[in-house]
Amino acid sequence: MNIEEFKEEVLKLGISVTDDEIIKLEKYADLLKEWNEKINLTAITEKNEVFLKHFYDSLTLVKITNLSKIDSLCDLGTGAGFPGIVLKIFFPQLKLTLVDALNKRIKFLDIIVKELGLKDVTLVHARAEEYGRDHRECFDVVTARALSSFPVLLEYGIPLLKVNGHLIAMRGLDDSSDGINALKVLNSKINKILEFKLPFEESNRTLVDVIKLEKTNSKYPRRYAEIKKKPL
Repeated sequence: MNIEEFKEEVLKLGISVTDDEIIKLEKYADLLKEWNEKINLTAITEKNEVFLKHFYDSLTLVKITNLSKIDSLCDLGTGAGFPGIVLKIFFPQLKLTLVDALNKRIKFLDIIVKELGLKDVTLVHARAEEYGRDHRECFDVVTARALSSFPVLLEYGIPLLKVNGHLIAMRGLDDSSDGINALKVLNSKINKILEFKLPFEESNRTLVDVIKLEKTNSKYPRRYAEIKKKPL
């Protein structure tokens, strides 16, 4: 996906792309490739693939939620910053929190935030379940891209949400049926599931929108060892 193709496909999502946004994305792609030689960030570094599989893919969240009306967003297990940084570029009003367990990635993201001149971005070096114990009911939206199994992701993400907030899980294939018990325990329900294919390469994508109905019991999220031993 070259830049003109990116603009065309993003316009189909209802987003007009400005020259300033393209400049930021190109700088992001260049830094991603440069830093990937130092630390393992992604297997995808060729620019056209980055624009499709990272940048466009991140923006597909608008298929299932209106990000222009969102105030606070937390991206769990953000890795190299997807989808969080891309969403921030196009929706600058977002108060963005990026959480990752690897400090090297957080250092990379700090460079990205500074180089792109992004404001209201908080970087957190922590495991998802640790962060969730200390930051309960804080966010309007929590996102996670291909992070853990669906029941485990729910236990990580739901406690962070305000009541009536949304967890948007970005998956390859739909595994939401695995989370039936976790949804019940965590006082949440699936609001919508959207399946589609990425343009050009036709790989499968699924967005699962989960809404939090009531406050989460304070016992969740549990410690990692407990979650791993006995997922909800």
